[in-house]
Amino acid sequence: MARRLATGIPGLDKLIQGGFLENSVNLVTGETGTGKTMFACQFIWHGLQKGETGVYITLEEDPEDIREDARQFGWDFEKYEKKGLFNIIYHDPAQINNLGSVIIDEVKRLKAKRLVVDSTSVVGMSIEFPFQIRKVLLNIVNTIKRSECTAVLISESPEGSKMLTRFGIEEFVVDGVIMLRYSSIGERAFGLIEVRKMRRTKHAHGTFDIQISSDGMEVLVRRGPSIPMR
Repeated sequence: MARRLATGIPGLDKLIQGGFLENSVNLVTGETGTGKTMFACQFIWHGLQKGETGVYITLEEDPEDIREDARQFGWDFEKYEKKGLFNIIYHDPAQINNLGSVIIDEVKRLKAKRLVVDSTSVVGMSIEFPFQIRKVLLNIVNTIKRSECTAVLISESPEGSKMLTRFGIEEFVVDGVIMLRYSSIGERAFGLIEVRKMRRTKHAHGTFDIQISSDGMEVLVRRGPSIPMR
C-alpha cells in the first residue's frame, strides 16, 4: 500500500484515503480569499508538530506577512526557524528559472519532508507563451519529485471563471488538485472544498463544507453510511 502523509486539515484525510501520497505534488487552487495560504500554512505546521521539517517558498507575499497570518492561528513559525527545522524564503518570480535549484538546495539543507510553493499564478509574469509556462511548471514539479518531499503548490483561479487555475495548465502537471471556493445562500457565506483530482487514490467527490476557527481550517465530512468514492 502506498505511504501517505497527513495533510493536517481535519476531515480532509478521510476523503483521500488517509492523506497525500508521499513525494507527491498537490495543487491547492481557488479565488482570492478562499483560504489557500491558510491551507498551506496548516499543512506545514502539522508536519512541524510531528517532527517533519519544512520549507515555504513565497513568490508573492513578504515572508513576515505569512508569519503574521500564521500567528493568528497560534502557529509560531519563527520558533522552528530558529531551531533550523523550517525556512520561509521569498524568491523573485522574475528569476523563476532558478526556482528549481532553490528548491533542491533548501530541501536538501533542511532534509525537508514538506514543501510549499506560493504561488504558481505569478509564473507567467516573465514568460510570454503558454507552452513555456507549461514547461516551467513541469520542470518545477519534476524537481520537487526528485527532492523526495511532499509538496503543496498554490494557484489562483480567475474570479468568476470556470477555469481551475490562472493558466489552465497547472492542474495537468500535478498529482492532486484541491479546489477551494466560497458559496452563499442569501446573506450567509461559507467555504467549500472539492477534491478534483488525486492520482492513485480513491477519493470522495462532490463538495464539502469548510469551517474556519481559531485552530484553522476543518472539513466537515457529511455523516452517513459511506462517502462516495471514485
